[in-house]
Amino acid sequence: MKTVLLLRHAKAEPLGSLSRDFDRPLAPRGHEDAKRVGRALAAMRLVPDAIVTSPAARAKETAADAAAAMGYKGGIREDRVLYDAPGRQWIAVLGRFPASAEVGLLVAHNPGIEELAAALTGAAPGFLTCPTAGLIGFETDASTWRSLAEGDAVLRWFLRPKLIEALTD
Repeated sequence: MKTVLLLRHAKAEPLGSLSRDFDRPLAPRGHEDAKRVGRALAAMRLVPDAIVTSPAARAKETAADAAAAMGYKGGIREDRVLYDAPGRQWIAVLGRFPASAEVGLLVAHNPGIEELAAALTGAAPGFLTCPTAGLIGFETDASTWRSLAEGDAVLRWFLRPKLIEALTD
């Protein structure tokens, strides 16, 4: 059994003087929430075996903060598909997790997070709304990451940052 974790990037600074959305860093609250998510994953004993993030600044910072807080020791790979492709195409990114990984984490953006959640479960698009720093957990009986297909996963839990904060602080 494989566990798929989807984490939407944490709260980012407004575009303001930055010239590109891609370059927006996390806001102070975003750093706090990303670390809180990492601590929650460690408490649930769900430290991933592999992490892939969008290369956008706010996603990379979310992945780094969460990884440090959970004690993740591996590398964090970047994949541009997680920034600008529809969520259904992200299944291919999951397929590139190492065969030895049992738990994989994607850190990315909406609407892709919500699109991938719908695709993995076979649900209608829009069946859930994922806030910044929202964390969604799925299980699949797919024997390999490469064999994972649409409709192969079951939604097991969904944590919003305010709930994590209430439970952990």
